[in-house]
Amino acid sequence: MLRTSTGGAGHGTATADSRAMSIGAVLLQLRDEFPEVTISKIRFLEAEGLVEPQRTPSGYRKFRPDDVERLAQVLRMQRDHYLPLKVIREHLDALARGEQASLPSAGGQRDLTDGSWDAESGRATAARIGRAELLAAAEVTESELEEWESYGLVAPTAEDGYDAETVTVAKLVADLGRFGLEPRHLRTMRGAAEREAGLIEQVVAPLRRHRNPQTRAHAEATARELAELSVRLHSAFVQTALHIRFH
Repeated sequence: MLRTSTGGAGHGTATADSRAMSIGAVLLQLRDEFPEVTISKIRFLEAEGLVEPQRTPSGYRKFRPDDVERLAQVLRMQRDHYLPLKVIREHLDALARGEQASLPSAGGQRDLTDGSWDAESGRATAARIGRAELLAAAEVTESELEEWESYGLVAPTAEDGYDAETVTVAKLVADLGRFGLEPRHLRTMRGAAEREAGLIEQVVAPLRRHRNPQTRAHAEATARELAELSVRLHSAFVQTALHIRFH
């Protein structure tokens, strides 16, 4: 959970100023609960009016503790309820006005297969969501999603739904798109990921074919560990390449 206080931070007070954080410090706070959040995501949420940090005379953002908690609330509602930002903003603004506003659901966007949508909680109850929920989660249009699918960046499961991993991919593709990276640029990343997955599969395949159930379970754990190491190595390669090019 987020390690920050939500109370007593008045706008412009000495206490608030002394507790104000830079955007980098906010990122570190949020990543405890939201490992995939980025500075660009925080800036995007600010641009969409979800949070309004103070600015120093030189233009640097300064976030109060209540700003950080509001960001965390936004990210939770996106992650857990697949709500569009407009709905989230209206809900939080109502709470800020002291209104007794219940958490809205995705409304008419509910088309989960196999009845896997809980109308009361407004969240997916299975690991698969429908197309409308994916559009809401990634905040993109139908035509954009169709383009992603044409390049093989996202694809529905055999049951015509989308799993949690696909939701993550869609959000990241959307974030990268805001920097001008188009699906044709990201296709190479998809190809590299598939090659890495194939390499991991070669390592764990003998374990998966084993008769012992414990050995097969060990294969899954090994695959997850190898995937994590692969992601870390890829990140290190990118950081090294950028360091060489910019220095």
